[in-house]
Amino acid sequence: MSTAEITDSHCHLDFPDFEGELDAVVARAAEAGVTRMVTIATKLANAPQVRAIAEAHDPIFWAAATHPMSAAEEPMATVGELVALAAHPKFVGIGETGLDYHYTADSKDVQQESLRIHIEAARRTGLPLIIHARDADADMARILAAEHAAGSYTCVMHCFSSGPDLARAALDLGFYLSMSGIAAFPKAGALREIFAAAPATRILVETDSPYLAPPPHRGKRNEPAYSADTARVGAEVFGLDYADFAAQTQANFDRLFAKAAAWQRPG
Repeated sequence: MSTAEITDSHCHLDFPDFEGELDAVVARAAEAGVTRMVTIATKLANAPQVRAIAEAHDPIFWAAATHPMSAAEEPMATVGELVALAAHPKFVGIGETGLDYHYTADSKDVQQESLRIHIEAARRTGLPLIIHARDADADMARILAAEHAAGSYTCVMHCFSSGPDLARAALDLGFYLSMSGIAAFPKAGALREIFAAAPATRILVETDSPYLAPPPHRGKRNEPAYSADTARVGAEVFGLDYADFAAQTQANFDRLFAKAAAWQRPG
């Protein structure tokens, strides 16, 4: 197995699926070459637990936001709250935020308001916005472009599985696309074509664990180590050796998540 280093740019290590197993999960990730991971708080109320995970494990960084599917039930985040979280040395992104009309289209107005608050926090902190988009391509492209015109910010389209129009809109704004296990599914040829049309300099890899395990783990709990399996598929998509693709995604992550790249263990 290749030991080329990669980063799982998006996972959820505070979920009950990993309770009591984080040391082993981090060790298995290291064996697979996954030397860093960003764990995401999907509700601001969960930020303390997620922060504690990052503080306890050198390879783990964290981000926080109100997930769009929770936007109607959770208190509306404020820019000030998000900026305050960003003071933590291992807090490296604003997200995941965005739009999800698959199950929660009835709250789309609230989701859009929440998204704009998170975009402003990304502007003020200089940290990348982490976007979740599902069944909302047109609104997502429109809002991201309009907000970027009003004041620039950086962004990754996490677990990208939308259509080519949103991919082009994001890339045109200078944003990044993150490849999850979905891109490795056998029937995801159209999605792989979207990635293949993107510059290799704008690609990240992730698990979104515990969800969306790539082959050969499909149907099982996903974990950061398996981002290496997705990265192998990514290497094929871009016609690169695994080590070269891994190095490219590392450079991309370091460019976008500059705070994580610059972090040094205290002492």
